[in-house]
Amino acid sequence: MGSLNGKRILFLAEDMYEDLELWYPKIRLTEEGAATVVAAPEVKVYRGKNGYPIKADISVNDVRAKEFDAMVIPGGYAPDKLRRYPRVLELTREIHADHKPVAFICHAGWVPISAKILNGKRATSVKAIKDDMENAGVIWEDKSVVVDGNLISSRTPEDLPDFCRAIIKALACD
Repeated sequence: MGSLNGKRILFLAEDMYEDLELWYPKIRLTEEGAATVVAAPEVKVYRGKNGYPIKADISVNDVRAKEFDAMVIPGGYAPDKLRRYPRVLELTREIHADHKPVAFICHAGWVPISAKILNGKRATSVKAIKDDMENAGVIWEDKSVVVDGNLISSRTPEDLPDFCRAIIKALACD
């Protein structure tokens, strides 16, 4: 029995996601007993930056935030595409408003920026979007993981162990 039995975690995907930032947390959280569901604009196969495929389980248009305990947004170039979908931003705001973990890594900060949930919050990201984060009102920290309330952020694939530990801790405590 894992520490996350009964938990449902929503993962977002689009083409050019960072392969490790989707697959590592998905596998790690599954090992802890969580059910992981991949949502994307369409139910089809998406390719990571390194070519690794993932098939979406459900369209973001069919997702109900109340059915999930957390959201994980991988980085890569996918977040730049995802933030253009009003439903993705709506889901991000709904999960955040319910005080459920919203976890984002690398370039994935673009989604909560566009959802307008980061102003005045502490977070991190890949340095390439540090200015974007700060311009959105983030108090940016150069750490492997930053937890501010229900927001969990990390910088790069090297931070994935700390990122996953923080997600597990947040979900095991509620």
